[in-house]
Amino acid sequence: MGISAYLKEIARGSQGARALPREQAADLMGQLLDGRCSDLEIGAFCVAMRVKGETPEEMAGFLDAIEARLALLSASDRPVVVLPSYNGARRLPVLTPLLAQLLARKGLPVLVHGTATEDSRVTAQQVLARLEHPAAAATGRLDNATVYLASTAQLHSGLQRLLDVRRSLGLRNSAHSLVKLMNPVRGPALVVGSYTHPEYAEAMVATHLLRGSTALLLRGTEGEPVADARRTPRMDLVLGGELSCVQTAQTGPLATLPELPTQIDDASTAAFVDAVMRGEAAVPEPILLQTEHIMRACKALEAATDPASVRRLSP
Repeated sequence: MGISAYLKEIARGSQGARALPREQAADLMGQLLDGRCSDLEIGAFCVAMRVKGETPEEMAGFLDAIEARLALLSASDRPVVVLPSYNGARRLPVLTPLLAQLLARKGLPVLVHGTATEDSRVTAQQVLARLEHPAAAATGRLDNATVYLASTAQLHSGLQRLLDVRRSLGLRNSAHSLVKLMNPVRGPALVVGSYTHPEYAEAMVATHLLRGSTALLLRGTEGEPVADARRTPRMDLVLGGELSCVQTAQTGPLATLPELPTQIDDASTAAFVDAVMRGEAAVPEPILLQTEHIMRACKALEAATDPASVRRLSP
């Protein structure tokens, strides 16, 4: 069956549209990813879902289809920290590479995946390429204590095509949310997801709970999965089918501001990250706290997946 029957359900406007069950959502997304739809059908899907909004059941089905088709990467003997990086920097330096390097220094394998969705922004991928120790290409097993980089096109070309629709329509679509939820790793992994509005947080939590995935969720920096270096955000952990708040949001006026690059270009940001890693500049407190929460979550994930041999992760 083509997607026309699905479009009749989801494209009835904000009041008349009906949500798809998980299995139908998976079939719909599978057809989109497999290149079985015309450009007109793809555009209709993107606009219809933008108007209707996705339910957690639909998002779970979409992710079922995506992860069944991804070129999955093999995990090492420790959980992989997955950092989806798709927003880049607009006003603040993109410090996702700093978070990645701090986690790798703690001994964890780290996978940064993404692509540029707006030409005007500085991306984490650009910064990673300028570091003293640039990210390794994710082409096989993800080893411990290493930062890896994978492009969306490398993971699945059909998913990249959906993201690229934004350049034609000028609108975000479901794919922009899905890439922040998906797990491209075969084996235990912690997905660090970011949101920009509270209602997105609720949808992300519900989707992860439906799929039984493990994730740390926070209001990131301009949509990036790294804590705002100026103020600690709330952080929630989804693990073992349960949701818990592991970090409350910082409130009240800021007493001090961290020293950050005054320019957000890739060279300035990379220089700052390298200075932090050399001990010449301080790690911003919110990012340090995020690192600690991720380490604890990975230790808990190890215990849940291999209770007979809980490995000790440095705090």
